[in-house]
Amino acid sequence: MVTGSIVALATPMKVNGDIDWEALRRLVNFHLDHGTDGIVAAGTTGEPTTMSFAEHFDVIRAVVEEVDGRIPVIAGTGANATSEAVELARYASEVGADYCLSVCPYYNKPTQEGLYRHFKAVAEGSELPVILYNVPGRTCSDLYNETVLRLAEVDNIVGLKDATGNLERAEDLINRLAGSGFMLYSGDDGTACDFMLMGGHGDISVTANVAPQAMHDLCVAAVAGDAERAHQLNTRLMPLHTNLGIEANPIPVKWALNRMGLLEPGIRLPLTWLSEKYHSTISEALQLAGLIDD
Repeated sequence: MVTGSIVALATPMKVNGDIDWEALRRLVNFHLDHGTDGIVAAGTTGEPTTMSFAEHFDVIRAVVEEVDGRIPVIAGTGANATSEAVELARYASEVGADYCLSVCPYYNKPTQEGLYRHFKAVAEGSELPVILYNVPGRTCSDLYNETVLRLAEVDNIVGLKDATGNLERAEDLINRLAGSGFMLYSGDDGTACDFMLMGGHGDISVTANVAPQAMHDLCVAAVAGDAERAHQLNTRLMPLHTNLGIEANPIPVKWALNRMGLLEPGIRLPLTWLSEKYHSTISEALQLAGLIDD
């Protein structure tokens, strides 16, 4: 069971778009050295929808190998075809990931019954514990609370990443699943602090890419119920929470990582490098968080 700050890891790429395997290993060790509690490999921030199957597999395997059991690895295995999501989850299990993160099928807009059957098939098709991922702003597919409660009864489905940012809805799930062992993670950095103070178990975070130690400290405080400390840390990080969404993720966070000297300016179409008009905004957020000097 993983709690705390779980980084939704960006995948380093070279300027020509090739995956930068050396930089990927360095980035994993950056997180191991700075308090990150878990790593999502090839999740949304990792650009898996632009990767071939082989590349997707290789990113998961490379992260698992570099982590070498030191913290949990959660493999991004979502797909809009159920058979493909099952195949990805099976592969992640074979290479030693600890969990898989399976997003609601995107574009094809399934019903709630379709979502239930999709995730049930993923859980039955893989030995890995499954964390559901609801991000309707990207998928046009919203996993309702009642469907989450149904899925929480399915063997091998162990948690949910809720990226709706809706705290009222999150509180309902937290209260109804209290004591069940089902893990509830925020997937929205701007509301994650309050999500955890209400009883959530952690944050699957974009901000943690650039501020791993601060996000770890924030999550420890919030999960422990230390509201004063958590809000203090969160206030300092809020410009990052807000501005790392100034263009589509992972555009701003990859620019920020490049600004910090952690990866090359590589991203794959249809995403493009951060618009120049936002460079000063992201730089200022990094300065306020104490991550760069100027």
